[in-house]
Amino acid sequence: MIRSVLQAVFPSLCACCGEALVQGERHVCLACLPELTRTLYTPMDDNPAERLLLGRIPLEKATAMLAFRQGNKVQRLVHAMKFHGGCDLCVEMGRQLGLELLRSGRFDDIDLLVPVPLHWWRRMRRGYNQSELLCRGIAQVFPRPLNTTALVRHRHTRAQSRRRPSERERNVSGAFRVRKPEELAGKHLLLVDDVLTSGATLTGCANALAHVQGVHISVAVLSMAGQ
Repeated sequence: MIRSVLQAVFPSLCACCGEALVQGERHVCLACLPELTRTLYTPMDDNPAERLLLGRIPLEKATAMLAFRQGNKVQRLVHAMKFHGGCDLCVEMGRQLGLELLRSGRFDDIDLLVPVPLHWWRRMRRGYNQSELLCRGIAQVFPRPLNTTALVRHRHTRAQSRRRPSERERNVSGAFRVRKPEELAGKHLLLVDDVLTSGATLTGCANALAHVQGVHISVAVLSMAGQ
């Protein structure tokens, strides 16, 4: 009864359109769900996410679940996750990504989930790391250990979204460091982020991880821009 009263007074809103959710809807309304365009990359070898990263990092495989375009529902979803306190939304979308990984079978040899880290200052201002919350959601359905301390962003960088590809590479060059290589040695890591655009951030992370002995790197992102 109390839950029903609270829902009536303070209704949950759809992360994509802002309309009040009705009973049975979680985070995204039934009208917006079909507009969250799926890429269908996860079961596919040599998909566009892999082609973007191959040759730049020592990559095993990669996937992106949703197609991110300027002004579309996926962009609004990601912005709600990053800028509007969407912690529960991040975990739920991680669960959806985890289900894709599980169903595909291509990622069954993953040993460890590693989120793209935020600098401590940005994390303090935001209150959470959306990539870490995605990992926590993935782990609920695709059970793998999560390591949030071995890879760190030791240098604060400016936001990537308004930069040209070449500027993005320079912006994050040398920004990441492996602090506990012994925790990653010999493992197949799944590097997780919310959006793949130019690949600069993931390249910076992977270049730091590549120095760990015997490490293998794969990538899973919630969305990929330009698809």
